[in-house]
Amino acid sequence: MTTKEIFNEMQKRMDANPGKLAGMKGVFQFDIGGADAGIYAVAIGDGKAVISEGASSSADITIIMASNDFDDMVGGRLDPMAAFMGGKLKVKGDMMLAMQLQGLLT
Repeated sequence: MTTKEIFNEMQKRMDANPGKLAGMKGVFQFDIGGADAGIYAVAIGDGKAVISEGASSSADITIIMASNDFDDMVGGRLDPMAAFMGGKLKVKGDMMLAMQLQGLLT
């Protein structure tokens, strides 16, 4: 799956299951490098999410990783905690939001 397809699918899943977003509020920015690079922002609030391509000026957290590792993580082949501990996933900003990352990606 391409990075863009992953974010399109993520938007569909969040639209179909807004219960996953209950109580969440913040802006996640994903800086995806590598062969299928891109920058995406996921703004969550009031039980809904809006994904946009490009950097956010108000990101609460920035997730940095290579496109192949991101694809593996979203596909369940790479555990987010293992990715973080192994240096494949870097986080800048609100670590509490980072803990909610897995729920967004699955």
